[in-house]
Amino acid sequence: MKKRALMIGISLSAIAAGCASVATGPQAINWDKVPATKVALFYPGQSSYQWLRSEAHAGAAKETARGDACTSCHDDPKEEQRQGAKILSGKHPLEPHAAAIKGKNGHIDMTVQAAYDDKNAYLRFQYKTHNPNHPGNDYPGYRFDGKEWKAFGGMRLNKNVLAGKTATVYENRVNIMLDDGKVPGFAQQGCWLTCHDGERDMQKEPTKDQVEANALMKAIKKSDVRKFIPGTRTNPMDWSTGKPLEEIAKMKANGEFLELMQWRAHRSDKVGGADDGFVLEYRNFDAGKNHFNSNMDSKTKLPKFMFDQAKAGTKAYTAGDYGKKEMILIKGANAVPFDPNAGWKEGDILPQYILSAEDAAGSAADNKALSEWKNGVQTVVFIRPLGLANADDKALKPGGVYNVGFAVHDDNMTGRGHHVSYTKTLGIGAKADITAVKLN
Repeated sequence: MKKRALMIGISLSAIAAGCASVATGPQAINWDKVPATKVALFYPGQSSYQWLRSEAHAGAAKETARGDACTSCHDDPKEEQRQGAKILSGKHPLEPHAAAIKGKNGHIDMTVQAAYDDKNAYLRFQYKTHNPNHPGNDYPGYRFDGKEWKAFGGMRLNKNVLAGKTATVYENRVNIMLDDGKVPGFAQQGCWLTCHDGERDMQKEPTKDQVEANALMKAIKKSDVRKFIPGTRTNPMDWSTGKPLEEIAKMKANGEFLELMQWRAHRSDKVGGADDGFVLEYRNFDAGKNHFNSNMDSKTKLPKFMFDQAKAGTKAYTAGDYGKKEMILIKGANAVPFDPNAGWKEGDILPQYILSAEDAAGSAADNKALSEWKNGVQTVVFIRPLGLANADDKALKPGGVYNVGFAVHDDNMTGRGHHVSYTKTLGIGAKADITAVKLN
């Protein structure tokens, strides 16, 4: 890991405990001299594009519908604290499972810093994790039941977790959603343009059969509804009214999509990666290959890799190892091809994903990220190349100002269980809420 960190220009050891200085090629970022912006994120529950425009959004439905900014009403410095606590109170319709996730924190205070040089932008995030004793890098696995390998574990709001049928297991994530001014409404209402009724774990979620029968979902070969921008639907209030693929392709060619970058504590952190994706008609990955790939062979229904016992000390783990041992499978480091005759026992667990920095390729592999978790504080540094010209990227350029929204998935959560920010602006050497400073 240390060797890879130096290869991409960031010293992992320097990110720990304050990040006093981080090598960036021939230069050094002294984070103590980079302006820091405090950003509050709150728990949104099932608030959606549709909910904000409904009468349930008391006193603000009309304002939202006409395009007013969320912060035109929610402008108090303590607003996020109150909102998150209210939604998790057990008395708010936006969180029907408040009792099951009792103790969930309503908001997160995050510090954001930004810098850039001639090649990259560097975005640094710090926040306290809800669990002060674990880095949050567990992820659901495949468990051998004596005959077959079946999915095991899920996030806290997963229906099987809520029903007590499987364990609570999920990774922490830090997300950045970015717009260069081409998506109407994002500057005013941010991430809520992408969160809709009908999406996973949201209100009015359709059945799998209903989704698979939908013309757009059938065309893009999806069995569930995920983030999308309103312009991809003939009726923005209804996920099922998708536009023809030809029209959506024109939107993409015109840059009418949102950049989505994701650091994942399990699936990308140990290989220095971060997702490069975009939101248009769905939450998509960029073209190419990610830093992580499925560890299940779709034909044989067997895992592709297992742990190298000589290096990991075991060929598999068990449910009791979650939270105690690092169960991350890395190609070329601690993984070997799966052996079906290795004497598997009921309860053996292998990761659902195999990681590889070397296999990552194309536009999907543009972003890098490094992190450090220490004393309950998570630090993440995204490394984003400047001036990307791929069809599925937003190019960051000196002098540019961008609309950004942040999200943190913490405490075994994903989907709507995250914490989100209101829209901020990011300037690359330009005045904004968060200004990236040029490195000397």
